[in-house]
Amino acid sequence: MSGANMDPLGDTLRDLTAALSRVGIRYAIGGSLASSARSIWRTTLDVDIIAAIAPAQAQAFVQSLGKDWYADVDEVRNSLAAGRSFNVIHMRNAQKVDVFPAREPFHRAQLDRATVLPLGEGRVPCVVTTAEDILLAKLRWYRDGGEVSDRQWSDIGGILAQNPDLDWEYVNLWAARLHVTDLLARARVDAEK
Repeated sequence: MSGANMDPLGDTLRDLTAALSRVGIRYAIGGSLASSARSIWRTTLDVDIIAAIAPAQAQAFVQSLGKDWYADVDEVRNSLAAGRSFNVIHMRNAQKVDVFPAREPFHRAQLDRATVLPLGEGRVPCVVTTAEDILLAKLRWYRDGGEVSDRQWSDIGGILAQNPDLDWEYVNLWAARLHVTDLLARARVDAEK
């Protein structure tokens, strides 16, 4: 228990990834945690994951999380049926995890390309979205959020600054598909200033 208190993020990630693996659910850490892992670290209070979870796996996933987690199987099933995210909470660490079901081609591309990186103070090996995919996801979130989040824009700039060898063919292809080509161009200009 004392180890958990010293590294709450690592403890949460260790439990979560073990539960996903036991049920055979493919996942990738995304969001600000992935952005921090791939560029400039910043404190984040939540964990976002993309998961190829089927409604038939909801019960097994909730059971696999165990007693240290708050997870409502009906909420999970309803969210999956509606194609929307749901959250589970690691009670011991008061850590919320938002789970985004992999329901579209971009989500599947992120899962296919993700690589293992050590996260948290305990350096827990986790599957994390690539710099290209977190850049694209952040551009999309920025657009969907009304293009007002300074934090998202800062994350986008950090990814560009810290990853000079991005696969631009892949990024440009998906930027067009996700309708964020104009934002990508603006971000690249800003990053060169």
